[in-house]
Amino acid sequence: MGRCIWVNGPLIIGAGPSGLTVAACLKQQNVPFVILERSNCIASFWQSHTYDRLKLHLPKKFCQLPDFPFPAHYPEYPSKDQFIRYLESYALKFEIKPQFKETVESARYGDGIWRVRVRKETEEVEYVCQWIVVASGENAESSVPEFEGIEDFEGMKIHASDYKNGEGFGGKKVLVVGCGNSGMEVCLDLCINGALPSMVVRDSVHVLPREIFGKSTFELSVTLMKWLPVRLVDKILLTLARVVLGDLEKYGLKRPKTGPLELKNTRGKTPVLDIGTLERIKSREIKVVPGIKKFFPGRVELIDGRVIDVDSVIFATGYCSNVLSWLQGSDFFNKDGFPKEKFPNGWKGKSGLYAVGFTRRGLSGASLDAVRVAEDISKVWKEETVAAGGFTDTENIYTRVENNNTE
Repeated sequence: MGRCIWVNGPLIIGAGPSGLTVAACLKQQNVPFVILERSNCIASFWQSHTYDRLKLHLPKKFCQLPDFPFPAHYPEYPSKDQFIRYLESYALKFEIKPQFKETVESARYGDGIWRVRVRKETEEVEYVCQWIVVASGENAESSVPEFEGIEDFEGMKIHASDYKNGEGFGGKKVLVVGCGNSGMEVCLDLCINGALPSMVVRDSVHVLPREIFGKSTFELSVTLMKWLPVRLVDKILLTLARVVLGDLEKYGLKRPKTGPLELKNTRGKTPVLDIGTLERIKSREIKVVPGIKKFFPGRVELIDGRVIDVDSVIFATGYCSNVLSWLQGSDFFNKDGFPKEKFPNGWKGKSGLYAVGFTRRGLSGASLDAVRVAEDISKVWKEETVAAGGFTDTENIYTRVENNNTE
């Protein structure tokens, strides 16, 4: 083991929107911290693992971070590049300076402290701290289910996290596996670029218009939720969606029996907000196909017995948390790497363990958690550290101790 580093304050793991928000909130509470990021930039998911045409799905006022509104000239739905610039400005304003290329390999609590082992390029470092904030996020790793015969398929096989745009796919028969927001938008982008996409819809899915009669569907649902129960709001949304979109079942898109908001609250399954894909489905430019039974060289057999020719496959099959691969000796997270306690109670564990960005409620949920975490840590910090004459500087202060024998 290499150096042992004492962290004077919390250790934040992850420099995406969640980690940056915690850091900014701690700054405002005058609590020092260290923030680690395994990649070489902030918001690495947004910068390196999203497609070019991506825009925020919700109006910007629902996506802004605490005490930092989007620029007034930004559109209602900022683009990927605009959101990245927004996050960079956020980090600059609050003087957040993550330590890049530091990958957490293990974290364990014992004897009143956390010991976090980190791979820093060619060396190992151990951070010792009183608090850790897990902000590695819901989308830490791409997820691809196993399919029979996939190893025999000879065409291109990529996850949506590696898809940038439809250039080079013109005239190609592309199978997009997954019908969430990413799968829908990838299909639309492929179609615009002259590809021949087929989208696998294995289960039922809620598709809602992004706007209803000029008003954000999300904003409408938030307003209605203030006065009406979830199930009634769901009925209203589905009635309006049918008026705007028509009957989608005849195009292969069956709705779940549970309403979109109730499904989101109980299972974390986000409804799709349509930005133009449905028109391409209705015109048959995008084909909807059922689940996959087996892959063959250049072909795929579907569960209804049909066999279709395929040149490339894009897996829009989602992402997963990686917390359980490195967090040891804690029962705070479930087998899927999410806090066992549901929102809004999943931000605080035992022994100085916190989590931000696991609410399945986007940036607004992460912001709420970040504020709670910072306030909770600040209270203890001011009682134990400032009162005892400890550090009060808001820079990332820590003591480096050379100890080559640390186990």
